[in-house]
Amino acid sequence: MRYSLLVAASAIAGGLLAFGAPAQAFHYNSHDSFAFGSDDPPAYGAQNRPARRYSKATMRQTISFRSGYRPGTILISTSQRKLRLVLPGNRAIEYGVGVGRPGFQWTGSHKVSRKAEWPTWRPPAEMRVRERRLYGRTLPVVMPGGPQNPLGARALYIGNTLYRIHGTNAAETIGKAVSSGCIRMLNADVMDLYSRVKVGARVIVTM
Repeated sequence: MRYSLLVAASAIAGGLLAFGAPAQAFHYNSHDSFAFGSDDPPAYGAQNRPARRYSKATMRQTISFRSGYRPGTILISTSQRKLRLVLPGNRAIEYGVGVGRPGFQWTGSHKVSRKAEWPTWRPPAEMRVRERRLYGRTLPVVMPGGPQNPLGARALYIGNTLYRIHGTNAAETIGKAVSSGCIRMLNADVMDLYSRVKVGARVIVTM
């Protein structure tokens, strides 16, 4: 039961915190009312899923990559479910990521405005009301950072928006489109990215 609730919290946190991005900075589609996708509540079922084996396409790797962008730039392809950190010498580190589900994906360019280790989760009041009304779940007003926190081990905040690149304790969602816009990574991967990226790094998101 605890694992199921943690997976639920991760799916909610990784997506619903995305609302509020300024239209001039991003281009995205959303819904007037919140609608869950097939991997979102109330049908998680994570405790009944077999352990997932990560393919080479999902795992972190260094690749040959000619982009034209300066080293340190973060490039995210929502269609490929990939985040690439540009390195010198026409190379990049490629990570598998989870992205926004259809209707909640966005594109645009901004910068990393802040970094946080074991970030605190503060679900907005409207999210807590909606979860209780629709699904009978009570979300915390605030959850301190730590291994149980659905935002994972690290977070990179994007501009002055509520979008972020963050870890997750729901590893089976990597490679899927399940959030409402945030980019999620395996904790080991987001810790690796965090150690390499500076505040002010450019973030470019494409379909």
